[in-house]
Amino acid sequence: MKKALKWTGFIILALIAGVAITAATRQHIKYEAPYPAITASKDMAVIARGKHLVLDIAHCADCHSKADVDSLIQAGADVQLSGGRLFALPVGNIYTKNITSDKETGIGNYTDEEIARALRFGVHPDGTAVYDFMPFHNVSDEDLTAIISYLRTQKPVHNEVPKHNLNLIGNMVNAFMVKPVGPSEEVAKKVQPDTTASYGRYLVHNLANCNGCHSRRDISGKLVGEPFTGGSPMKKEGFPALTPPNLTPDSSSRIFGWTQQMFIQRFRMGKLIKHSEMPWNTFKRMSDDELKAIYNYLRTVKPARTLTADKA
Repeated sequence: MKKALKWTGFIILALIAGVAITAATRQHIKYEAPYPAITASKDMAVIARGKHLVLDIAHCADCHSKADVDSLIQAGADVQLSGGRLFALPVGNIYTKNITSDKETGIGNYTDEEIARALRFGVHPDGTAVYDFMPFHNVSDEDLTAIISYLRTQKPVHNEVPKHNLNLIGNMVNAFMVKPVGPSEEVAKKVQPDTTASYGRYLVHNLANCNGCHSRRDISGKLVGEPFTGGSPMKKEGFPALTPPNLTPDSSSRIFGWTQQMFIQRFRMGKLIKHSEMPWNTFKRMSDDELKAIYNYLRTVKPARTLTADKA
């Protein structure tokens, strides 16, 4: 009996060692992906569209800055996208990238096609996979051009961002679960802005990333259950946790019974709960038509109940 247990222990240790060694060799796997034919424009209208997409709808500053974004927005100032914000996740410490035009610590040395590939296909210029926190895979060619055109106008900020510090679980996830994510549908050359549910779907899934917070996900980031039924609790140090609420048309939804005007008015009010992670003060700069489109789309998603009732 003791001999059998001894051999069982050796086998288990060998398996653990084998998995650990394999995981260590898979931390920097290189992937291939096409380079989209995207070239930054110097047209001021294109750059203005890109600025609106980057700072308002896609709310990039809320992640790619360590500054007090709300205060800067209230003052009417733009936010430097110099990265460095820490996300302490179950997989380890993740730091957002510097996406200013600095050539040493930012994206100044990246080509337009390399930036486009990272956003659309989830592959860094060095070939490693991008963590799928950004939902830009299906963004139209026209909007992707506008986004990169605006990023090119960002003043260079020298900010050396720490490398991700993954724990044991994070190394396992990185080795076996993190892979490039590309478009889930045919990418349009151009998407016409309007107030339809179709355009609302485009904004919600491809730019604003509403489902990223308002849906449950597993440790690798994959969707769990029905989308928009409420996300995982979010907690800031010193404050009670808040849970992104249900946005479906179900009677348990936070926005059940809201009219279109009520929906728009709530966004215009901005952030009411100081420690909420919802980027209210950036989203409130969306146009009425954009908010109407989002409202119209959310009314078309599958109704589903939720057990959460926390504010966000």
